[in-house]
Amino acid sequence: MKILEDGRKASEPDADRRQFSRSSIPGPLQGDGQDVASILQLVQNLMHDDEEEDKPSHRRMQNVGEQGHMALLGHSLAAYISVLDRERLRKLITRIASDTTLWLCRLFRYESGSAYYHEDDREGLLKVCRLVLNTRYEDYSTEGYTVLNSRQPVIYQSATCRPGLGQHLCSQLGLPLSSLCTVPCNTMFGSQHQMDIALLDKLIREDVETGKLPLLLIANAGTPGAGHTDKLGRLKELCEQYGMWLHIEGVNLATLALWEVSSPVTAATRSDSMTLTLGPWLGLPAVPAVTLYRHEDPALSLAAGLTSSQPVEKLRALPLWLSLQYLGHDGIVEKIRHAVELSQQLLEKLKTLASIKTSVGPQLAVEDELNSPVVVFRFSQETSAESSGGSVEGYFAGEREVLDSLNRWLCERLAQLVPSSGVDIVELEDEGTCVRFTPLMTAAALGTQRCDVDLLVERLIELIPVLNCTLRLRLDFREEVYRHSALSYIEDLNWPGLGAVRYEPRIEELNDSKRKLEVEKINSELLVKLQELDADLIFSTGLEFGPEKDCIFIGMATEDLDVAELVDTIAALGRDIEENGRLLENMTEVVRKGIQEAELQLQKDNQDKLMEEGVLRQIPLVGSVLNWFSPFQSTVKGRTFNLAAGSLDSTEPTYSMKAQTGGLASPETPTSSAKRLPGQRLFRRDGAGGSDSHSETSSVGQAEDLSRERFPQPTTPTPPSPVPDEAVSVVPESPETPQRPPTQENGEVGTQEGEEEEREPVGQEAPVEETGR
Repeated sequence: MKILEDGRKASEPDADRRQFSRSSIPGPLQGDGQDVASILQLVQNLMHDDEEEDKPSHRRMQNVGEQGHMALLGHSLAAYISVLDRERLRKLITRIASDTTLWLCRLFRYESGSAYYHEDDREGLLKVCRLVLNTRYEDYSTEGYTVLNSRQPVIYQSATCRPGLGQHLCSQLGLPLSSLCTVPCNTMFGSQHQMDIALLDKLIREDVETGKLPLLLIANAGTPGAGHTDKLGRLKELCEQYGMWLHIEGVNLATLALWEVSSPVTAATRSDSMTLTLGPWLGLPAVPAVTLYRHEDPALSLAAGLTSSQPVEKLRALPLWLSLQYLGHDGIVEKIRHAVELSQQLLEKLKTLASIKTSVGPQLAVEDELNSPVVVFRFSQETSAESSGGSVEGYFAGEREVLDSLNRWLCERLAQLVPSSGVDIVELEDEGTCVRFTPLMTAAALGTQRCDVDLLVERLIELIPVLNCTLRLRLDFREEVYRHSALSYIEDLNWPGLGAVRYEPRIEELNDSKRKLEVEKINSELLVKLQELDADLIFSTGLEFGPEKDCIFIGMATEDLDVAELVDTIAALGRDIEENGRLLENMTEVVRKGIQEAELQLQKDNQDKLMEEGVLRQIPLVGSVLNWFSPFQSTVKGRTFNLAAGSLDSTEPTYSMKAQTGGLASPETPTSSAKRLPGQRLFRRDGAGGSDSHSETSSVGQAEDLSRERFPQPTTPTPPSPVPDEAVSVVPESPETPQRPPTQENGEVGTQEGEEEEREPVGQEAPVEETGR
């Protein structure tokens, strides 16, 4: 166990491990075989093959604990016990099966019951259906499906049962889908997740009148979605009236082990069979599920497969036999009680939050809600008056879909922030997407404690303002986008965020295919620009399999978000990208025309130069001698090509002023006067929850002001009028030997003899005298 649970051996070199474990093609079997240590090392490497050295794996094996080790030990012992002699094996498995069945029946208050252990949690119900068929149809074991033609059997299930359960039963039993009847839930009275008993009675009577045989009813003690319990007492009376078999399953059956059990769940002890999934409830890995049932004919149980004549198959109960003894009665009850208390703790805290709905269904029974170990909640809009009883949902089209997407985001964030809580997403037919907390199924494996529930509520309180702001600012974002003609608002109700926008370039001469490529190019560059901004918002391409492409999706928003500034920035960046793209496209034509004009100017300048210099200066030897005796100053000047202005200019100002200044100044890049200081977030309104960013930017501004005071910036002087060079006398300063102010006498600069030199303070610049300016 310790070898397999560790990531790698401490003594094993990493290079050898990678070479040994990442071989994609298995080698041939070795002729001499391998030792146990090598085989365990191979299994260990295969288990941890995807774990990188620098990244923690999110799929590590959970800490199973001592009770988990006991359950895993049971599988090894079962294989060892199976090699015993037949008589000793028979005694041992009889003791194990009888003890486990007796403990479970007493623990869950199911008197005079038998147990069937199975790996698939649907297999127990399947065997029970075969038992009922053999009981209700006497010749079924010999005639088979032909006896069903006289009276077609009907299996009833609730609309809130596990998806695909009824179809699986029909396919395994060889029954048509017409033998499956799905009973709707309540619509007027009671919980909307409980089976409608009046409608069930009506359906059964109609089937009896048409010659069908009501066979079995599947009820819930904790629906898979919301954890609600059907009215099991009334259903049991209805089954006795029509001679039907009642089978119950659900997570709430675990509460039967507690001292105090709610009345709806207590009625499950009168059912004909029930399925228990002890593995998740107690945190036991690889233990079988158990179906408890009552039947007096062992021959029919054997024919249905609920009992077996093979002794080895009865060893399935060995892991449970070991685990139950290790935990004891008090340990089992404590684990279940702890999970129920976690649910009640979360439910009490959620009821104090205004934007969270915990009552799934408008007329949910209070007793059922308080005693259910499953908590289902959903983010909804804030209501100012709860006494009205109405919902404010639906004030804009598609709000149900938007709230579903926000609740899906909420559940994902809570699962990331508090992974030990085990929250997951559940889709309910009437309520939509909700967050579900089921500690009975997750707490034992994840080790959920009361502090985890407190942390879950704290993170939920932090996320609620983000959800409210995002839901409120979605409409503002849409209105702001409509104000810009270059932007298109994309309606995607499944996106949890402000919304989506697409920049539409103003290109009319392109066809549809080229325009589509241009839109895709501009929006992809715009997305990169937005992602580089120093903002709290998240910009992305949306959902992976979303219907909308070539657009920008904006994530969740906060209270201090300036929607107008956000949309203006998107439009401005898109416009800049579009104009830069057009500039690059026109640059080729501008350069080509400039080169042609430059060639013409060069030809003309060469001709003018030839006319000015004459023919003699073109002869190599004669021209050199003539230029030496009589230098010639040509009037032909060079040319420079200004890409920004797209014009040819003379180089005369460049050489005369020693600085390149064209005739047409290149346009300067406009700078925004509202440029933000470093450290300040974009798209935040002043005085609206942005104290942190304000403090950062204010400190940066104070530092810059202080630097300006200590080191004054030089001002640009006005250009002086040209004066003779000899009229300017500048004494160079010496940082090491400060000098006195120089005097000019007879054209010499110096100091008088015998006069002491006055030293200037260290670090102070020597004065400079400039005359003639």
